[in-house]
Amino acid sequence: MLNELKSSTTLLQSYLTWGVNLSAGGAAAYILLLCFSLFLMVEFCEPREKILPKQLRQSYWANIGLFVFNSVVMSTVAVPALLMLAEHCSGKGLFNHIHNPLGRAVLSFVAIDLLLYGLHKACHRFDCLWMIHKVHHNDPCLNVSTAFRIHFLEIVIINFVKAIAVVVLGIEGLLLVVNEAIIIFFTMLHHANISFRGERFLGWVIITPYLHRVHHSVRRDQHDRNYGAVLSVWDRLFGTLAVLRPEKIGVNGSSAQDLISLLKCGFTMTDSSSAGLGLKTYYKSVRDWLKAKTGIIGSVCAKGWIIRKWRGAMKIMYLALQGKNRKYPLYRKQMN
Repeated sequence: MLNELKSSTTLLQSYLTWGVNLSAGGAAAYILLLCFSLFLMVEFCEPREKILPKQLRQSYWANIGLFVFNSVVMSTVAVPALLMLAEHCSGKGLFNHIHNPLGRAVLSFVAIDLLLYGLHKACHRFDCLWMIHKVHHNDPCLNVSTAFRIHFLEIVIINFVKAIAVVVLGIEGLLLVVNEAIIIFFTMLHHANISFRGERFLGWVIITPYLHRVHHSVRRDQHDRNYGAVLSVWDRLFGTLAVLRPEKIGVNGSSAQDLISLLKCGFTMTDSSSAGLGLKTYYKSVRDWLKAKTGIIGSVCAKGWIIRKWRGAMKIMYLALQGKNRKYPLYRKQMN
């Protein structure tokens, strides 16, 4: 009887904690709504780029429609599930060995931001992820509502990755709510069609609108840059930062601009929207694919392969020290 009463008390306590976190989430939602309205007013009064009213209205309707759809389909399940998971794993993760609450909060935020950077970069590298992520890039006029132009499958993937982080790191529910609010605020900020004094100075620390605009360029060599969600440190650290003015915003060869078309767009892949060169470019048939794979395995197993690779690496390092490393780019990608 005592054990049953104790388990009921524990269950009630976790539900109450979950309710407090939801209340904090509700307060954060109101603040974010006010911020969204403020960004919208600034865009209307002093826009960074002039956008045709018809094109802007189309973008607002499509993005808000997708946001409402995602909220109805996903938020009622994903957010409560993450909060319940956070409470269940409280006291069990890696960060719970840190007794300083401020240190734990900072490390939680940095870890989530780095995780989102890695996931964002993966969405541009792999065709299966780019197929879904291109819905976000499909907006031809960048504005604050573009922050919510996300396919529901991408939300599923993001929340799944966050769930792993919550379990491994032991991020508490309240910290999770605060992190989400900060990330959403900065996502709205760097998509907003605004400019402000000190923007380039702040770009040394955070992703600002002038840094994120190039990420929405139609050109592959431009939009494969500036992946950061909040901090620009990761792009500087991993060599993906670019300070450029994009020639054109959007995705080449894609014209889905309404709710139904955007939902379908996340399930279709065209040659112009491929994240890389595409398998079809390399392999004309299954036989060619198998032949190429056999050649790769043979070259790996060939005698002296390690020595040749070692010598090649030493040569690249020597040229890099001589300032001639432009002949050996880290990776090559097909430009649209």
